[in-house]
Amino acid sequence: MNEEQTPYKKLIIVLSVVLPLAVAALFSVKIPGYDFHFLPPIYATINGITAILLMAAFIAIKNKKRKLHELIMKICIACSALFLIMYVTYHITSDSTPYGGEGVLRIFYFFILITHIFLSVAVVPLVLFTFSRALSGNFERHKALAKFTFPIWLYVAVSGVIVYLMISPYYT
Repeated sequence: MNEEQTPYKKLIIVLSVVLPLAVAALFSVKIPGYDFHFLPPIYATINGITAILLMAAFIAIKNKKRKLHELIMKICIACSALFLIMYVTYHITSDSTPYGGEGVLRIFYFFILITHIFLSVAVVPLVLFTFSRALSGNFERHKALAKFTFPIWLYVAVSGVIVYLMISPYYT
């Protein structure tokens, strides 16, 4: 079954366009009266857990433990979905926090933040297409795409933690 025949292709394309647009649109929405200030350390922790699980899944597949790899990857996808829900919840109920660092740290922060944002948009279709190839049993194409998806997803997870650690002193 080639990629054009996969029953998930249209859904993946729709999700890959709708999710980032919806998240961007929700930044202009503010729902007052709710206090979700406790969420950033939780979703940053979820990013950290995702990074660790991605490494564990990589090790599992290198050791030919396919069922373990599959389970861990499903948990990674669930963690990413949970992260997204918490991230949106926080940002539609809270004002943005400006970064207060200066000099080289400020440049580093914005570099990490901007690359994190762009790659987090790119990783959505990569993860979904990689996962759908595994679901359809197309393991050669799954493996070929996973070589690109894995480092990008790992970067997004790790850089999310770095962004949180750098901005957290400025939360009010």
